[in-house]
Amino acid sequence: MTTVMLIAAVLAASGAVAGGVLLRGMRRRNMHLWLRDYLRRRPAAAGDGPVHVLFCFVDHFEPMWKGGDLETQRRRVDRWCAEYRAMAAKHRDADGRPPQHGFFYPEEEYAEEHLDKLAALCADGYGEIEVHLHHDNDTEQNFRASLGRFCKVLHERHGALPRDPETGQLRFGFIHGNWCLDNSRADGRWCGLDNELILLRELGCYADFTLPSAPSDTQTATVNRIYYATDDPQAPKSHDTGVPVKVGGGTQGDLMIVQGPLGLNWRERKKGLAPAIENADIRRNCPPTEARVDLWVKTGIHVEGRPDWVFVKIHTHGTQEHDIDTLLGAPVDAMHTYLERAYNDGKRHVLHYVTAREVYNIVKAAEAGETGDPGQYRDYLLPPPRASWTGGRAARARAARAASA
Repeated sequence: MTTVMLIAAVLAASGAVAGGVLLRGMRRRNMHLWLRDYLRRRPAAAGDGPVHVLFCFVDHFEPMWKGGDLETQRRRVDRWCAEYRAMAAKHRDADGRPPQHGFFYPEEEYAEEHLDKLAALCADGYGEIEVHLHHDNDTEQNFRASLGRFCKVLHERHGALPRDPETGQLRFGFIHGNWCLDNSRADGRWCGLDNELILLRELGCYADFTLPSAPSDTQTATVNRIYYATDDPQAPKSHDTGVPVKVGGGTQGDLMIVQGPLGLNWRERKKGLAPAIENADIRRNCPPTEARVDLWVKTGIHVEGRPDWVFVKIHTHGTQEHDIDTLLGAPVDAMHTYLERAYNDGKRHVLHYVTAREVYNIVKAAEAGETGDPGQYRDYLLPPPRASWTGGRAARARAARAASA
């Protein structure tokens, strides 16, 4: 039975009153914004070879959450740096890599000591630092200055962010605070820039990783895709639709949008009737169960024409105390164990833990028509930053070995 048929059956069985309540609930959760695209999309067949699962975990990493004082911030960051190492060190993908965590750090929460610690964690091989931003009623001048300054500090002081080998420009992945990319909230709060996609492109953003944002009203009509969005500088939410990235295509518009899975989870229904919204968020009250992992992979987000490379991007807010036990403890540990057991047999599936930058590189490799194992394209266009195993510590180790030979 298809999802459309299931919804029709639920409405028919529930009667007019209950059906009306269900429909109002769907609208209250803003499902009307994205449900049409979700229902009409069907995952493409992957072919005869194994499906490569590219697993990317991005984090709105906010040490100052709820105004935490310096000691609270330190406890949050120190716990992450200690416990993430211990948990991730137990796991490996098909390439021998541990899980990779994307620390999207807020510009407005900059603290040198926190980023030094995260940079050390990344240099040990556990992820990369990217850019996050909360702002409200912003101006183009301030946006350019603050984001440009932040990227320079991340690169020069903390070894984060790569430079484009061709242009020398700093490049970064982006997550918008409060989900409000391109002024997409209906009331206009928490952004203020209708030309934000253009500004991000000009400042060096290689892709946006904000979505999905459901049940927020910032959620786009386009779901479960990797696509290029073109900015209309006179209107908000220009990324509501776009052109899919496809094999043999090329860069279009202003910004690549990399979405995580969004859909309906019928195994976890609200009050036994309405399906839960699967929005790839990991928290204590929505842990990463095996059923959810299966649903993420089944969603089949891919570059058009390369369905055997499936991108799974999930997200969290990593420093909130009520969720840290989930993120650093048994639930996420079990998620990685299940990924490695169910999606890394080398025949049906091959698992790759990837950073946001590596997602972009592999997407561009697929677009260019590259084939085979996507793990070989992690650094396809953008090199690793210094604060990463391949960009820093490993390179120095190779140089030392060569000097002593």
